[in-house]
Amino acid sequence: MAGTPLQIVVGLGNPGPEHRLTRHNAGFWFVDALARAQGAPFRSHARYHGEVARISIDGRDITLLKPQTYMNRSGLAVRALLDYVKAPLGELLVVHDELDLPPGTARLKLGGGHGGHNGLRDTITHCGADFWRLRLGIGHPGDRSQVIDYVLQRAAPADEQEIVQSIDAALQALPVFVRDGAEKAMKLLHTQPK
Repeated sequence: MAGTPLQIVVGLGNPGPEHRLTRHNAGFWFVDALARAQGAPFRSHARYHGEVARISIDGRDITLLKPQTYMNRSGLAVRALLDYVKAPLGELLVVHDELDLPPGTARLKLGGGHGGHNGLRDTITHCGADFWRLRLGIGHPGDRSQVIDYVLQRAAPADEQEIVQSIDAALQALPVFVRDGAEKAMKLLHTQPK
């Protein structure tokens, strides 16, 4: 079975130390862990409005991006990197926090809407919707009016540990995604024991 072509992995989050540990930065946590595992440092690149690191998975060179534009302007950075690398939209994976999944859950999907996520909304506006998403569950506060405060706060220790575990599971699924294809990676990730 053929793997899934992948050239760019974008983690969505907000820059600055005050946002580093918030739920909304789960996408940054993922690409940070991926870069750290390969000893690949992030470097600031004005051209891409973000920080970039280069890694290799199963012999394939992949560029990691952490937009430094703030969440609601993420699409600007993603578009700049897509254009520079000349990558098709289907070879982009965007990693983001997901209110509709409980902490400890990670899900892969291709395409779809933004589900109210401002980083996804702006990325779709600038790039179109047909890219891969890695959705990292952070849970929902229970009331829509509380969402903004909720995503911009640090999770309770137990929830944070679950989010980190889902990132670990997704890190293990990523080489399967590249080497063996999305179906096998989804099966591995979506059937993780709780």
